[in-house]
Amino acid sequence: MKGFVVYDDATRAKRPGIVMVHEWWGITKHIHNEARKFAEQGYTAFIADMYGDGKTAENPKDAGALSGAVMKDPKAMEARFDAAREQLVKQASVNPRRIGAVGYCFGGAVVLNMGRAGADLAAVAGFHASLGLNTPAPAPGTVKAKILILNGADDPFVKREQYDALKKDFDAAKADYRLIEYPGAVHAFTNPEATELGKKFNLPLRYDAKADQEAKAEAAKFFAANLQE
Repeated sequence: MKGFVVYDDATRAKRPGIVMVHEWWGITKHIHNEARKFAEQGYTAFIADMYGDGKTAENPKDAGALSGAVMKDPKAMEARFDAAREQLVKQASVNPRRIGAVGYCFGGAVVLNMGRAGADLAAVAGFHASLGLNTPAPAPGTVKAKILILNGADDPFVKREQYDALKKDFDAAKADYRLIEYPGAVHAFTNPEATELGKKFNLPLRYDAKADQEAKAEAAKFFAANLQE
């Protein structure tokens, strides 16, 4: 696995860490940019490589095959995420007691599943998260992370019944979660390259500056409240 660690080296202080999980395209420029923004906010970000060898996909067929292979094998998904978390806590710039996770699209599904599985995380956020739930419904009290889901209300990739299943499981587990849907926003709304990719491959992907700004502000507040001292 070829992950990346991103932090502000102007300070020596230990700070909270965030495991970042990429979209189905793999580790792209967008994810590197997001990691830099988290570093500016006072976190050490660790971009997890869920595909191995830093593989990226140039088209939806390859992206679907790569992401599908991970989602079909929950044990591999958990092992890769856990390996990234272990690397993150070893970094000199990290306070190992304050670790969160964030994911985008496919990555959103990964971090939500890790939250469901009781991973040792204080806070988990998903941007335009796919809701392919591949971990068992959590038992009451086992979800340690506070959870925030920031999705487009008009995202055709996420079905109502998936939201219903997620809420039912989290309610039964007495998890602390919040779901926000942005009207008019579709899939990949935080990615400035999404509109062009959507046109190129005839997919409902579109950047939405307003939803992006609002969702990022929510996530910043959420992580500050749950990870910062």
